[in-house]
Amino acid sequence: MPMQGEWTSTEPLFVSGVWGPYYSAMIPGYYLNEGGQSAAGSLLDHILTMDTNSFEQLKISADNCKHSIYDELNSALSLLANKRSLPHSGLLTAELHLIPDFHGNRSPLADPTLRGMISGLTLSRSVNELSTIYLAAVQSLAYGTKHIIEVMNNAGHKFEAIFVCGGLGQNRLYLQTHADVTGLPVVVIEETEAVLLGSAVLAAAASGIQIGDAMKNMSHVSINSVIKPCTDIKLQKFHVRKYQVFKSMLEDRLKYRQLMESGFEGENL
Repeated sequence: MPMQGEWTSTEPLFVSGVWGPYYSAMIPGYYLNEGGQSAAGSLLDHILTMDTNSFEQLKISADNCKHSIYDELNSALSLLANKRSLPHSGLLTAELHLIPDFHGNRSPLADPTLRGMISGLTLSRSVNELSTIYLAAVQSLAYGTKHIIEVMNNAGHKFEAIFVCGGLGQNRLYLQTHADVTGLPVVVIEETEAVLLGSAVLAAAASGIQIGDAMKNMSHVSINSVIKPCTDIKLQKFHVRKYQVFKSMLEDRLKYRQLMESGFEGENL
């Protein structure tokens, strides 16, 4: 499951590492840019199966309570934060940092050869440890989103909110973390199959109907909820520092590659 975003503007804005601009590709008369992070949902699934025993415990508990494994993870994190007297579960990852590019970087670096990183692992194998690594992965995806937004803003875009649809839009922790990290409200739409609806609009346009008319007649999307950024200064400063670590890890990763490639020009490693 990729996590991708589309942004429109009245003028063409060229952004390094971001696709576009494409004129009238989504909204008539507007230019479209598109970027995202590859396999975001698959990354979270991969992280959870790193410890199969803890993963099975979480699945059993989730089944018994008749809710999703992500609800179970979010509950485990809340309990762990309370146990450690932390006001927010997001603060649990002070010593655990992650780069989510396990499947390469789609935006804004546009380098499919890059790989992920985790710093701060221990020998512990428990539900609490797995939940914390999962939290670090969710946060890393939010920092990746912030990185894309940062590059887009520097190119002339202006973000005021994030609209979410799809499977990850059902994960409250994921949504709240994105709001907290980016400082933007996250708007969750009520339509559960928004991607299919968009495809139907495009199909109608391909059959000869004006896309504006198709959008007007077929899209009756209402807002399900708006998740606002946390106003706690402690959490805000925490994410600022974590984002600095995130950017440093991106730079360090390139240094490691340069070190390994130096002296091996023309050789296959």
